Parts: sequence; C-alpha cells; structure tokens
Amino acid sequence: MIETLAYHLCVVGFAGFGYKLIEARHSQPARTMWLLAGFGICIATGILVLTPAMEALIGPGPVFEWVATLAGDELKLGAIGFAVAFTQSMWRGDRARLAPHAAVTGATMVLLAVCFALSEPERVGDETVYSPGTLPFAVGDKIVFLLYSLISLGLLFAVFVRSAWHAEPGPLRAGLWLLVVGVGSAVAWTFWDVDDVRRLAETARIGAREDLPSSVLAAATVGFVAAGATLSAWSPAMSSVLGRVRAYRAYRRIEPLWTALRAAVPGIALDPGRELAGGAEFALYRRVIEIRDGHLALRAHFDPDLPARAEAEARRAGVREADIAATVEAVTLAAAIEAGREGRRFEPGEATPDPLPDADVATEAAWLVRVSRAWRRAGLAERARAAGGAPAETP
Repeated sequence: MIETLAYHLCVVGFAGFGYKLIEARHSQPARTMWLLAGFGICIATGILVLTPAMEALIGPGPVFEWVATLAGDELKLGAIGFAVAFTQSMWRGDRARLAPHAAVTGATMVLLAVCFALSEPERVGDETVYSPGTLPFAVGDKIVFLLYSLISLGLLFAVFVRSAWHAEPGPLRAGLWLLVVGVGSAVAWTFWDVDDVRRLAETARIGAREDLPSSVLAAATVGFVAAGATLSAWSPAMSSVLGRVRAYRAYRRIEPLWTALRAAVPGIALDPGRELAGGAEFALYRRVIEIRDGHLALRAHFDPDLPARAEAEARRAGVREADIAATVEAVTLAAAIEAGREGRRFEPGEATPDPLPDADVATEAAWLVRVSRAWRRAGLAERARAAGGAPAETP
C-alpha cells in the first residue's frame, strides 16, 4: 500500500514540477525554476530506485544492491542541494552565489561514493552486511550522509518557517507552509537513519530495504513538497470549485427567507423554474437581488417602531450579541410580510441604517444566511402571523 502511494506521489511530483516549469518560465528566472525541478526530480527518483519495480527492471543481485543503495543516497543529497540552491536563488536572484554550496554538495557526494565503494557491502537475505575491516567506511558513509542532510535540511526548515510566518495570507503563505511540512518530513525521513547507524556500528549489518516508517515519510515528503511548490498551478482551479460549493451552500441556506418573500411578492422571481440555470454563483447573485427586491416591495408595511422593540425583546431573551441584528431583521421582515398580507401600512419613520453599505454579493449573502438562520430557528413567519404583525418573541 505504501509503495503504491509512493509511486503515485512520485508521478504527481514529476507532473507538478514539470507544470511549474512551464507556468513560471516567463515570470521567474530559468535558473530558479530548473533548481526547483531538480529538487523534485531527484527526490522522486531517489524513491523510485529503491522500489521493487526498479529491482525487477535491473534484475536482483549485487548490481541492483549497489545501484539502488548508492543512487538512492546520492539522489537524496542532490535533492537537498537543489533545495538550498533554489531558496538562495529565490531570495537573492542573480546575486545568489551558488558555486560554494554546489562545491560542498559535490564533494559530499564524491566522499559518500568513495566510502560506499570501500565499504564493500554484501547482501545476505534482507540485510546488507560488512566485514570488520570495511565497517568504518560503511559507518563513515552513513555519518557523512546524515551530517550533510540534517544540517542543510535544518537550515532550510528554519528559513521556510520564517518566510511562511511573515508572508501575507494567500496562496504564497499556504504554499510555504506546505513546503515547511514537506521539509519537516524530509528531516524526519533522514533522521530515521540514525538508528540504522547505531545498529550498523553494533552488528555490522543493516536492513537492505526502506522500512515502513521511512516509506511513509518519503511519500509525505514528495507529496507536501510537490503540493507546496506547485500550489499556484492548481489553487485557482481548487478555489473555483470551492467557490461554487460555497455559493451553492449559501443559495440553499437563504432559501427559507427567499421562499417566504416570493410567496408574499411573486413578482420578485426573475426566471421562475430555472434558478440554477446559470450556475451556483449566478443563482446566488440572483437570489440575493430577489430578496432585496422583495424587501423594497414591502417597505410600506414595515412598522418603524418594531426594530427597537424586537431588539429589546431579543436582549431580554438572551440572544447572543452577534445574532441580535440578524434576529431583528428576521422579526421585522416577518411582521412586514404579514402586514402586507393583511393590507396594513405604516407611515415611514426614520430610515434604518444599512448594516452592509457597499457590500459585495458574498458579504450580502453571508448576512442573509444569518437572517435566514434566525428566521428558520424561531419560526418567525408563523409566529408573526399568529401575533397579527406584532413583534414575534425572540428565542
């Protein structure tokens, strides 16, 4: 199951980093984007070379053991090097001095390969064993890998946390926090090898395959880093879908209010029977307009003295402060509907201040959702009818 997940996340990672290169080729320096792509390709390939599928491709035996183990560690180091270089390039642009870090990374990779070759690993069952004479090189191999990885990833983690903490809310900040989680998973994935070093030093043998926790952390690393780095590519589509879902939920939540007003003033319906023909967002916009049209059509039936009495009653009844305005709106609207049905009219009083001046559709819809919730919770239409248009008793 974990291996299958790792396969799919690697594919997603490759696709995501490739799309990011295409998307940002005009807005970001080519060097910066190639560094990002190099990170994704290295870390995803580092997982793939350790999977059974690669063993089946190369064939079981010493050749696979050497290629898979050495290539896996080298690709992890390469991924870390690309990640650090990408961060420097993003912040310093053309002024970033990448050569020193590239030299350190290259020297570490060469030292790792030398230690690995001198350790002369041998496969015995599901374990790799070393002779007493080559054991120091095997331990040195692991220590070099751990030191470089943990120091580089630790610095990278601190930098991403600081950047995410100070970033403005939005896709950039969300992407940075996803990168923080991904780098944190990479730190944990690397740190998991500490126990292998201890076991290697004590027994001169080590597991030849990635264990379950290591595979989980590897999959998490690829998934979170790919998601964070490519957030700008898929967040607009996701935001669009979420926007439609939110619009439809608001559309349904204000339905009790709209239904009552449409029954009282049938002419407010702009296109009866085809409410959702233009999509959820347009339907919500139209429903908000229809509710406001109904409110205007009933303006002669609003009792100017009712809002103050309804507010006082709401406070006596213990209605939450945040719900009082919506409750008053629902009470006065219910009373106006009943007064309009009975033909009772009121002299206009002092105009009530608009609670949402210059509000957009989303803000207006959110307000009407609150009014509709109060309407539905208290059954205000029926209670106003029973009271002959008097203020209904608030909950």
